[in-house]
Amino acid sequence: MEILKKDSFKVIGIKVRTTNENGQAAKDIGELWNRFMSENVGANIPNKVNESILSIYTNYESDHTKPYDTILGCIVSSLDEIPEGMVGHEFNQSNYVPFKAQGNLSEGVVYSKWTEIWNQDLDRTYSGDFEVYGEKAQDPTNAEVEIFIAVK
Repeated sequence: MEILKKDSFKVIGIKVRTTNENGQAAKDIGELWNRFMSENVGANIPNKVNESILSIYTNYESDHTKPYDTILGCIVSSLDEIPEGMVGHEFNQSNYVPFKAQGNLSEGVVYSKWTEIWNQDLDRTYSGDFEVYGEKAQDPTNAEVEIFIAVK
């Protein structure tokens, strides 16, 4: 299994507290994405280092079966200027196991990959896992989304 070391990074975006119980995360994260797109949140994030959108899972109560925060945002060079209604968060350098979800986003390819991840025996830290929606995710019918799982 490949393990990558990623440097610390800062993110500004919008946040929701959710849980995977009873399908709540699918509802909450779907609404967060709708808000991100309809309010053009990405265009209002200052100091972006690129146009990729990150969906980050952090502040886990314990593991993926308990409540956690989802932040939808972009990597930034500074947290000095956080717009009203948004949050800023810094993630420390960490080790990650990379995964890729490929296919039609509307057919749940990302969720399917998460189901696969949850069933693997990974030594997870539950500090900050994230998906990257970059250039290869521009075509939602044939997208490639990178997923990084923080491990010890």
